[in-house]
Amino acid sequence: MRDIGPVLRKPALRFRKAILPLKCVRVRLSGMHWNRIALAVLASGIVSSMTDWLFMGDWLYKRYDKHPEIWRYPGGQGETKAILWASLLPFLTCSVFVFVCARLHLFSTTATLKLALAIWLIGPLPLTVVNSLFMKLTPAIAVAHSLGWLVKFIVAGLAVALFLG
Repeated sequence: MRDIGPVLRKPALRFRKAILPLKCVRVRLSGMHWNRIALAVLASGIVSSMTDWLFMGDWLYKRYDKHPEIWRYPGGQGETKAILWASLLPFLTCSVFVFVCARLHLFSTTATLKLALAIWLIGPLPLTVVNSLFMKLTPAIAVAHSLGWLVKFIVAGLAVALFLG
């Protein structure tokens, strides 16, 4: 039986040489200033937590009682744990946004705001609209929730441009 190993290896070698220049360059974050990244995450997390409180809590608080049966904590009793999680999760959102911008080398205000708008259009806006179609959420609450998400991403984008740009 004839050895066909060298014959099979040649096309694979040619294929590898042709594809190698197209291979994505691995981006390392080792050159990044980790203290600036931490500062961007901390600043955007704090500010976006405050905007969440404004958009989703204080601004429309009276409208939440229109359909009290859909809320987990009637009259606000026992919602401390939910408030804690709602205050911490913006830090996760902002840190992932900051790392995505750093990984993609997006440091200008325009680039980060375009990414913020794109992510908002991909996820939170359609999700909020669909949820409001199937749940008893007033249009004002749906608008406030979706705008809260947009502001959260814009704040994270501005923090990237300010601290990493």
